[in-house]
Amino acid sequence: MSERIGYFRVSTKDQSIDAQRSALGGQFDKEFKDEGVSGAVLAAERSGFAALLKFVRAGDTVVVYAVDRLGRDSIDVQSTVKGLIDRGVGVEVHGLGKVEGEAGRLILAVLAQIAELEKTKILARCESGRVIARESLAATGKTQHGKASLGRPVAGDAAGVVAWRKENGASIAVTAAHFNLGVSTVKRYASQSAP
Repeated sequence: MSERIGYFRVSTKDQSIDAQRSALGGQFDKEFKDEGVSGAVLAAERSGFAALLKFVRAGDTVVVYAVDRLGRDSIDVQSTVKGLIDRGVGVEVHGLGKVEGEAGRLILAVLAQIAELEKTKILARCESGRVIARESLAATGKTQHGKASLGRPVAGDAAGVVAWRKENGASIAVTAAHFNLGVSTVKRYASQSAP
C-alpha cells in the first residue's frame, strides 16, 4: 500500500512547520520534519530527511511545500529527487504538482537554481549588513542598529570574573550571581582561561 508522506523543514527555531502543513492539506500517512536546519545542509545529512529516506518505498509519494524545503543547493535537490524517483518514489511540490518525466525534472532543475540563487542573495545581504555595521561602528561607536559591538556583546570582564572566582573559591553559580551573568557565560570564561 502506497503512502503519502509529508516533509517539512524550517531554518530557525522561531518558524513553525504548521503553515507548510496547512498549505499542503495535512492529510499524510507519515510526516518527517527538520526544524532549525538550514537548507544549505545536504538533505541526506538532515536527521528528519535521513529518516524519511529509510522509511519510503516504491509507490510512496513525498510531498513538500516548496523546492527550497528540500534544499538550497541545486545539485543536492536534483540528486535527491532523482534518487527518490529512481527508487519508484513520487515527489510532489505544492503549486507544481508531481515531478514526473523529463519536463518535471527540467522544471525542478530551474526551481532548484532559483533556490540556490536566493541563498547567494541572502549571503550577500548579510555581508552587506556587516560592512555597513562595521563602517557605522568605526564612525560613531555604534552599529546602524545602535549596538555597541558586532556579534555577541561582551558581558563583564572575563579575566576579572575568572580572577574573582579563583580568589573567592566560588562556584560557577555563585560567580554568575555575583556578576549578574549567565552560568554558561561564566563557564565559557573559565574554559577560555584554562591552560
